[in-house]
Amino acid sequence: MTPPDVAVTEVADPLAEAAPTMELLLRELDRRWPREAERLHQISRYALLPAGKLLRPLLLMESAEAVGGGGPAVVPAALSVEYLHVGSLVHDDVIDGDTMRRGRPSVAARYGTTDAIVTGDALMLGMFGVLTDGAEDAGLLSEDAGPLTEDVGGLPPGRVLGAVRVFARAGVDLCRGQAMEGELRGDLGCGLDRYLTMSALKTGALFRAACRGGAILGGGSPAQQHALTSYAEHLGLAFQMHDDLLPYTSDSRTTGKSALSDIAAARPTFPVLLCHAMAGAPARARLEAALGGALPAADALGTVHELLETTGALTAARDRATAQADRAKSCLEPLPRSRATAVLAAVADLSVSRDR
Repeated sequence: MTPPDVAVTEVADPLAEAAPTMELLLRELDRRWPREAERLHQISRYALLPAGKLLRPLLLMESAEAVGGGGPAVVPAALSVEYLHVGSLVHDDVIDGDTMRRGRPSVAARYGTTDAIVTGDALMLGMFGVLTDGAEDAGLLSEDAGPLTEDVGGLPPGRVLGAVRVFARAGVDLCRGQAMEGELRGDLGCGLDRYLTMSALKTGALFRAACRGGAILGGGSPAQQHALTSYAEHLGLAFQMHDDLLPYTSDSRTTGKSALSDIAAARPTFPVLLCHAMAGAPARARLEAALGGALPAADALGTVHELLETTGALTAARDRATAQADRAKSCLEPLPRSRATAVLAAVADLSVSRDR
């Protein structure tokens, strides 16, 4: 229910309303990473720009606004979550041996494994410097600092410290999820519960960090922080479930990455696990053979796609992803309705309707 004293903002096209925020983030990314610079800086720019969907920075900005804060003061924090995200993608491509990212050679393919690892490290470590932009000038980091009462980049230092804790925990959760994904490779019997745990760590971590961090930086109450954290948890699951569908519903020219990556890495993705649970013995044997390396990757992709269709797993996976997106939107109900909450709801819808 919307409190009677809160004005309700009707937004015809929430994602269009978010365009100025996206433009601001893109301008600031370009400004902070000029073309003429040393090698590590150049490689970092290549990883960051042209930018991807910028969903995580957008989530942070809108979460801060949804609790009454936001604005230019949280832009550095929004960029910092993108650095953490992109750094993790650079490392993912090294781990998986993927040569394409966002429709062009991955950092590892273009610059080599060594520079890719160093670039990923630099982006993830640099995140903390950006997140605490201006803190040293305010005395927060000096050895003789007094009480933490001055603003840091327009934000109270206590909020900045709270966001640092959230981001640090998210980075560790992301690594836990990456390790668990490696553990599950080739294991079609791992079950949906383990998959969901892995997904909540590997993908959900940065959605949670963006939304909870934005709520903290925006001065949200504990209840508001909880609402946005819950929204992010369901959004992260919806996003990953739908991401796992893209090799079967979109083409590599649109997604910007190989449709064979999951097959080649023998990942038990969401629709594949549903298929394994729903299939009869003959279909299950074919699925296990396809994921077990018995077929060339392209042939295996075709076989898996056929099985997903015939067992109904593809439809079931879409329905489950949509249900998670709907749960994410329901978590926004305790917040005052506003342009920001409309954008957040639209992001949930986008997470399960996108083709890349």
